[in-house]
Amino acid sequence: MREKIAHAIGERVFPGCVVGTVNKGGEREVLPFGRFTYEADSPDVRADTVYDLASVTKSIPVASLALTLMGEGILRPDDLVRGHLPEVRNDHGATIEDLLTYRVKGPRFSALASKTPEAFTRYVLERGFDGPPGESVYSNMPAFLLGMVVERVSGEPLERLASSRFFGPFGMRDTSFFPVDVSRIPPTEVVQGNEVRGIVHDESARVFSRARRAVGHAGLFSTAPDLLAFLERLLQGDMPAVLEGAQKGWGWQSSGTFLGREVRPGAFGKTGFTGTSVSVDVARGIALVILANRTYPMRPLDAASPHSAMNGFRADISDLVFIE
Repeated sequence: MREKIAHAIGERVFPGCVVGTVNKGGEREVLPFGRFTYEADSPDVRADTVYDLASVTKSIPVASLALTLMGEGILRPDDLVRGHLPEVRNDHGATIEDLLTYRVKGPRFSALASKTPEAFTRYVLERGFDGPPGESVYSNMPAFLLGMVVERVSGEPLERLASSRFFGPFGMRDTSFFPVDVSRIPPTEVVQGNEVRGIVHDESARVFSRARRAVGHAGLFSTAPDLLAFLERLLQGDMPAVLEGAQKGWGWQSSGTFLGREVRPGAFGKTGFTGTSVSVDVARGIALVILANRTYPMRPLDAASPHSAMNGFRADISDLVFIE
């Protein structure tokens, strides 16, 4: 593993990373590598370095909160989206399950990054979905709306609900939508000469983060030990509704090269654009966390490709961890 990580850093896939594993029995290993940036005087990555999780936020905590509320009977997969968000126009009868499985799509969020949070939200709700639920097409809108639904049915802001349900009880002390100690966070990109650091990399989520509002599609910061604490609870069966939903691909990814080249049935995880990922192999009783800032100093040309250098690295590490 160390050789593959050293090679990735040498090839400038990312300047540094943290790789962590945990098994069902609670045995953990957390290994830091490299630096925050490629500069020689940049801080070394540590086990407790805080990374921008990007779209991992869609699963931890957002989909996991929705699945938990389903397990408690507060939310149902066949609930109509408009039943919880009556402001949504052109809803086409979409359900909560449609949000969890990305069977609806709408406006491209990156085109809305110049709007205020209020104007952004109003535009998304008034525009609604492009058409009836169909094939799963990954985008930000379903998780954004799911975050709003979770807030409506719980009566709590997303960040407070995530803290009370997961972060606090699981001892995830370094996990937050609004981190305070920026010195522990590597930058994710350099934009117009300025480092993006300590605030979410996703431009559309940043609109809300600047107003200290958490949203469902991106924005969470965390460490490998904190994420392993969450995944350990999944492996130990402490969150049965989340585990069952995740294995069906509800709000999580149940396929993809990042899970490795020999994926067992029931495995799942989630990737983040910045270079983060979490993976769970239930059959083997092992979970894996990879945290990196592969978008520094600028997002790679193959960033959106399933065959990107980052996904190749994820697959290599997953094979080492999960293959017996």
